[in-house]
Amino acid sequence: MRVPLSWLREYVDLPATETGRDVQAKLVSAGLEVERVEQLGAGLKGPLVVGKVLTIEELTEFKKPIRFCTVDVGTANGTGEPQEIVCGARNFAVGDKVVVVLPGAVLPGDFAIAARKTYGKTSHGMICSGDELGMGDDGSNGIIVLPPEYEPGTDAIELLELVDEVLDIAVTPDRGYCLSMRGVAREVATAYGLPLRDPALLDVPAPNSYGYLVKVDDPRGCDRFTARTVVGLQPEARSPIWLRRRLQKAGMRPVSLAVDVANYVMLELGQPLHTYDRSRIDGPIGVRRAEQGEKFTTLDGTKRVLDAEDLVITDNRGPIGLAGVMGGANTEIADSETDPETGAVNGTTEVVIEAAHFDALSVARTARRHKLSSEASRRFERGTDPEATSAAAQRTVDLLVLLAGGTAEAGVTEVIAPSAPRTVSMPANHPDRVAGVDYGRETVVRRLQEVGCDVYGQDELVVTVPSWRPDLAFPNDLAEEVIRLEGYENLPSTLPTPPSGRGLTDRQRLHRRIGRALAGAGYVEALNYPFIGETVLDQLGLDADDARRRTVKLVNPISDEEPALRTTLLPGLLGALRRNDGRGSHDLALFEAGLVFRPTGEEHKAARLPVDRRPTDEEIAGLNATLPRQPHRAAVVLAGAREQAGWWGKGRPGTWADAVEAARLLAREAGAELIVRADRHAPWHPGRCAALYVTVNGEEVLAGHAGELHPRVIKALHLPERTCAMEVETGVLEQAGAGALRAPRISTFPVATQDVALVVSADVPSADVEAALREGAGELLESLRLFDVFTGEQLGAGRKSLAYALRFRAADRTLTVEEASAARDAAVALAGERTGAVLRGA
Repeated sequence: MRVPLSWLREYVDLPATETGRDVQAKLVSAGLEVERVEQLGAGLKGPLVVGKVLTIEELTEFKKPIRFCTVDVGTANGTGEPQEIVCGARNFAVGDKVVVVLPGAVLPGDFAIAARKTYGKTSHGMICSGDELGMGDDGSNGIIVLPPEYEPGTDAIELLELVDEVLDIAVTPDRGYCLSMRGVAREVATAYGLPLRDPALLDVPAPNSYGYLVKVDDPRGCDRFTARTVVGLQPEARSPIWLRRRLQKAGMRPVSLAVDVANYVMLELGQPLHTYDRSRIDGPIGVRRAEQGEKFTTLDGTKRVLDAEDLVITDNRGPIGLAGVMGGANTEIADSETDPETGAVNGTTEVVIEAAHFDALSVARTARRHKLSSEASRRFERGTDPEATSAAAQRTVDLLVLLAGGTAEAGVTEVIAPSAPRTVSMPANHPDRVAGVDYGRETVVRRLQEVGCDVYGQDELVVTVPSWRPDLAFPNDLAEEVIRLEGYENLPSTLPTPPSGRGLTDRQRLHRRIGRALAGAGYVEALNYPFIGETVLDQLGLDADDARRRTVKLVNPISDEEPALRTTLLPGLLGALRRNDGRGSHDLALFEAGLVFRPTGEEHKAARLPVDRRPTDEEIAGLNATLPRQPHRAAVVLAGAREQAGWWGKGRPGTWADAVEAARLLAREAGAELIVRADRHAPWHPGRCAALYVTVNGEEVLAGHAGELHPRVIKALHLPERTCAMEVETGVLEQAGAGALRAPRISTFPVATQDVALVVSADVPSADVEAALREGAGELLESLRLFDVFTGEQLGAGRKSLAYALRFRAADRTLTVEEASAARDAAVALAGERTGAVLRGA
């Protein structure tokens, strides 16, 4: 909501020294979000005056039409002589009143005006458009043409109200009354402790039986409908400058007098209105639900197919408006047209004014269903004042009579569904208990009365909520009003005291350790949306029966391209890697830890839980049974250099081994031993893919995969070459862990190192050889490390050499050479028995 400060002063007598910034601070303290204060006319300097066009000479020797004009600016130029000005616009004629800026003036944007020679003439100033003065578009797309009553030389800065301050307020859904000058003025008056001149306090005639006939078939959708009629409007009447400028400052474009008046009253009182051309209405006005498939053309020229839930305004022919959203083209106010033969101006001369109160939920659903958000729907969705309809209609009638020479018909129609005032019961000390501040009953009552409530009672207050505050429905809502008006900044800052003996669970600690370990290893966390689409699963090359293709579809997805919950972390991570690579960051290592969603096929529709009591444990268990399996996973992706080159030596690129090492790092954090085996699993390269296993209750369980992505996947996703990835299920690592991690014991005895090089068949996994060595070496083995892999002609075709460093140590003594050698020989023997390994050179 854009609020001009000059307009706001009509309702609240603010001190003359108060600036927009001061008012902003007061409103922010009261809980309104004032995003900025716009300074209109900043840097503007005159002379800027009204001028009368005396002559126009068409200069035809140039590529585009140019006009050389003489303009009467009175005595503003110091001489009283006509001002010579070159102008390219064509929407004005001789005798028109225009806005002229003279040499020496400065326009917004620090644009200084001086006499200059152009198109063979000297231009002493400029004839201005609305954009050049910072006024915005007035619909003319050209020069400002003023009404004829203004004298040449009149100060246009004051006439056009070019200097002002505008508060731009972001109105939250629960504060819909602030989408009006009336609502903001009420907040300002309360903040300053000043009286409010309520623009809705008008003398309104009582309804009678000879008003325009209205029939409401759906009182739940429309509980109040006011109709008034004005006749004898002058089609040639234009909106006055003050009205047009207030609309422009508030962010709306002037259209025509009848439409501008309706928009003005909406901005002033917060009540959306609609004006119908009476000559285009066939019979009485009705309010009903649309028929399924019924067709209707709105004011924007779009033909719409209506839903049975849409609330519509009708006449005998059918719909003439979408209630609370937009009117119909068939009853639109006609533009004024001049008859070229007689000179008579034709247009709308009789209007029917609609001021109604519609159900907020119905309007919101209709606006979203038809993707048609309007100024009216924004206000109805947030709740308007049902008791303001008659005042808004009367204000519109008064302005049309005043500005368009119309006559108000005596008929007044009001259709009202019976309703009782809304009341809320609240203990007088409830705001005190919510805020932790002792306000006292007097303060609570005073603040509630300031927002328009009627308060009765002593210890137990009965609060009658004002009609313009539909958001006040519960005691906490009333407490919030007291707290915000007393000042959020006055609330004590108190940290909650957690109960002793509670902390993070083992699973939470593991998740945190995983994040810290990956960050410490040089990976950067990337948090991605948990949504995917079929396209990315195709790009990953997943088979049709792959479990990752069974997804949970969202009923109302944010994007139609990603309507499902993710079954793997890789799409989001690879998308983040692609974006960063495209922006020049080529050495990347990213990680993410979070939930994936794997339906089991046994899910069923959730039962609706009761709201009048706490659900039972069985009901909660039944609700949980409707959810898909949601395992926690961790994944990394990397591309480019893993180690940078420098004076210390050459760098190296990230490879599949780094992805596997990331998995080992996570396994160590969980206290588990990772088993690595070759595998073929999309989206990894079939020759560079590792399956990651851990031992759970004596059995090997698959925890995830790591390796280099398949070239086809890299091409489909536009990733850097040799991109690698790893993904594991942290819950499986947790199950394989040995409980709480224990600090290693530092031995006082020396280590004995033995190296062995074993020759095995090329298709034997190194993990099998390593497992055999570890088991054969027994308890004396402290660690085992593969430090070299060699292939060559001297080994023979299909053979490879694996070199291991074995470290032996005893807890109670220094090992002899014989003991270390015996343990090594036992390890080699078992490896030879299980994998066919032989000592190299033997």
